[in-house]
Amino acid sequence: MATSPVRALLRSWALALALSAALAAAGARWPQPLPPLPGAVGALLLLPTLAMALLLRAGWSLGPAGPDQRSTPGERDDAGSPANP
Repeated sequence: MATSPVRALLRSWALALALSAALAAAGARWPQPLPPLPGAVGALLLLPTLAMALLLRAGWSLGPAGPDQRSTPGERDDAGSPANP
């Protein structure tokens, strides 16, 4: 049985909330503050962005242009109907 999109969204939200609460509790018990390391900060900022870009690029293809897609938007094709832009 397939789950509804609302259930899937609520499950994901609850998991994110539980993870956030666990991280906040662990941070409150940490013995000393962590120094910000430039390499670690850069990796935390750039790696998720690059991963998302690669994920989108892998699944997002424009495909080859067909003969009716090469015409300009005001031209008509052989059947007399306007060409697809």
